[in-house]
Amino acid sequence: MRFSPILLLHICGGTLGVISGFVAVSFRKGSRRHALAGTVFVISMMVLAASGSFMAILKSQPGNILGGTLTLYLVATAWLTAKRREGNPGIVDWIGLLFAATIASVAFTLAFEAATSQTGLKNGFPGWTYAMFGSVALLSTIGDVRMIARRGVSGTQRLARHLWRMCFAFFVASASVFLARAHLFPSIMRKTGALFLLSFLPLILMIFWLIRIHFKSAHMKMRLTASAPEPSLAVR
Repeated sequence: MRFSPILLLHICGGTLGVISGFVAVSFRKGSRRHALAGTVFVISMMVLAASGSFMAILKSQPGNILGGTLTLYLVATAWLTAKRREGNPGIVDWIGLLFAATIASVAFTLAFEAATSQTGLKNGFPGWTYAMFGSVALLSTIGDVRMIARRGVSGTQRLARHLWRMCFAFFVASASVFLARAHLFPSIMRKTGALFLLSFLPLILMIFWLIRIHFKSAHMKMRLTASAPEPSLAVR
């Protein structure tokens, strides 16, 4: 079987993205190995999303175009969140906001057209697929608006923004490999539900880490409050 160069690039990007994603989450956050695996993940996901979007445009597949562009946006903004120093948002953040808002608008429009069609489909995709992409894009848009209004993010909010965007992009990649191409894997993996687990593992890890950093932040605030000296009532 022969593959076109762009398809081969897409397959390599997806494979390397899934492998580097699982490697990155296995290392301690902030460690050098985590950063290295994360860099490989970002590059691979950029290749996967860009090549997938390009092929979807050539084949006139709006659903895949939305999935590819949304993944590209999520990875890029997650990477910028981790790499940029704290400070006022710039032109890139405004572009990201407009990009996410456009994706949300198009996705919900296609979801409505699919829901009101006789077949319940739009270009071969059901309405819930477009609605899922639209919901993620809408949440991203709200997050971008809040970040710009607050003139940046820091601390726990910055970590959470980086985490959920990377993990959802990771989910798109893993689902594209394990669910969309289940026939490529041994039958035992399909029968035992291993492919389903591997596909949704990024979302499970996302929920776990979001809960963990939330409680860790709350615990640190409680410790700081408890260790703060009480105000003196003595008259001087």
